[in-house]
Amino acid sequence: MTREIEIGNVKIGGRKPLALIAGPCVIESELAVMRLAERLMTVCNGVSIPLIFKASYDKANRTSINSYRGPGTREGLGILRKVRNSLGIPLLSDIHSVDQVAPAAEVLDVLQIPAFLCRQTDLLVAAGASGRVINVKKGQFLSPWDMKHVVAKIAATGNENITLTERGASFGYNNLVVDMRSFPVMRSDGYPVIFDATHSVQLPGGQGGSSGGQREFIAHLARAAVATGVDGVFMEVHEDPDKALCDGPNSIALRDLPSLLTTLKTIDATCKPAL
Repeated sequence: MTREIEIGNVKIGGRKPLALIAGPCVIESELAVMRLAERLMTVCNGVSIPLIFKASYDKANRTSINSYRGPGTREGLGILRKVRNSLGIPLLSDIHSVDQVAPAAEVLDVLQIPAFLCRQTDLLVAAGASGRVINVKKGQFLSPWDMKHVVAKIAATGNENITLTERGASFGYNNLVVDMRSFPVMRSDGYPVIFDATHSVQLPGGQGGSSGGQREFIAHLARAAVATGVDGVFMEVHEDPDKALCDGPNSIALRDLPSLLTTLKTIDATCKPAL
């Protein structure tokens, strides 16, 4: 069993029911973020699934230098602060450098370490020292059993409020696969494990100057992962994914979310007590 961690008014891990981390890939505008956060709250309240809202203020790992990155640290965190103050929901966003830790920790409940940076010791230690919950995405190049070394770096700061996220492993060029064995392997270290159902169907760099994706497989993988007993699911959600400024091909449409969450909740209630 994994430890139970409090993220604002949400508890994740242990025997707690499935939690959802969801939001747009990147902040496109204050109006769009606030509207989507409100609608996600309505959806999650309707199916009784706790929500942690996610949106990136700076996507520092885009394929092309011409790709939209977001409003930047200062403006983006200001927008997220307004979301928290207005709606009272826990917030998660990425950090990409040590100098982002302090300002992000003033606003966010969860500091997320991107997959490409999951072995960066200085970043992990600085994030851990902030005292915030740290969500680490497992690198596409890393085995699930090697995540214990990542955890140890953060825990060395005295902070054990850690969650781990599976987002697929590189399988040749421009492709990812999900090994369902990774979930029980990582959960055996005692920390809550989350499945990133949308980045796992990404085709990195698959469109030349940007990443592609196969959103038609999001629901299939999410159902399978929840059946293994994961503690939460991560999804990038957009009102119109085909018009998203980032990761549209691997985002789920908001209109498709309620029915999928209802199914995932049923699977979670059936499978988790048996673990």
